[in-house]
Amino acid sequence: MTLRMKTLVSGGHQPVLVEEVLRFLNFPGSRCIVDGTVGSGGHAAALLQATPSSVRLIGLDRDPEALKGAAKRLDPYEGRFSLYQASYKNLEEILNQNPLSTVDGILLDLGLSSMQLEIAERGFSFQKEGPLDMRFDPDSSKTAADLVAKATEKELSDLFWRYGEERHSRRIARAIVQARQLRPITTTRQLAELAQRTLPWQGGRRLHPATRVFQALRIAVNEELSALEHFLGHALDFLSPGGRLCILSYHSLEDRQVKEAFRRWQREGQARILTKKPIQSSESEIRNNPRARSAKLRAAEKLEPPAHGDAILISHRNKYRVPPFGGGQGGVDGERN
Repeated sequence: MTLRMKTLVSGGHQPVLVEEVLRFLNFPGSRCIVDGTVGSGGHAAALLQATPSSVRLIGLDRDPEALKGAAKRLDPYEGRFSLYQASYKNLEEILNQNPLSTVDGILLDLGLSSMQLEIAERGFSFQKEGPLDMRFDPDSSKTAADLVAKATEKELSDLFWRYGEERHSRRIARAIVQARQLRPITTTRQLAELAQRTLPWQGGRRLHPATRVFQALRIAVNEELSALEHFLGHALDFLSPGGRLCILSYHSLEDRQVKEAFRRWQREGQARILTKKPIQSSESEIRNNPRARSAKLRAAEKLEPPAHGDAILISHRNKYRVPPFGGGQGGVDGERN
């Protein structure tokens, strides 16, 4: 990591694979970049520092506390960015507000930030005592405690298997249902201790027994995989020809969706894959930022539309249409929300 990048990420949440992201998104002719998971602004600050002053950035995040951090971190670049409390799956609405039809680059850094894990009151960490919450957007109605209290044993088992890939999903689901009959499960410590009693350390198991349970609940509460699926169904609509999409994923469920979408686009002649294999962090970066250990970066570039502008490509498997695109671009006024 260069001295410049170390300066950018010093203090607070450290963004992952910063230089690799810049390699793909800092290219000649770029005029507007979207950071769809801006968080506290680590990648966004790096992009604004590395690109010419004419480049604008739109930052989205569901977490209002993260946006406060991003606004502070990006203050030196006032006039070049806009921040919105929104999910990246609603990107079309945000572009219409600017107004823009397409942009030149999009970055998604999926999953959970270390900043969110460190705040016990958010309920994301099984290592800290706090309410069993796990909402990215605190104004959304459903919490992890609600799921644990109301879901049936089968629903919980399916959830832990599908979103956590937990081998013993039925066992932990049964234990939760039995335990909640005696006492409501409302805190992270209650659930973590229950998982540890039910799924004890054994046979060289590297992960804490609660890891996959917490992951599954977080994904379900925030509807993370459905948001990603929706976005990937429309992502190329938002990119100008030659525009690039970079996605950082942290577990196989996310990475599988991204890999399959990229391969489909390449087969259909809509995009080309820029990362033959996902890029992963160096040992040096992992030592400085343990969160980087599981990160995988994939990138793709949208191709020019067919010369006969009336062509329409149809993905029968996913039942969505991708019409031909123009090269329309526009600037963004740097407003602070």
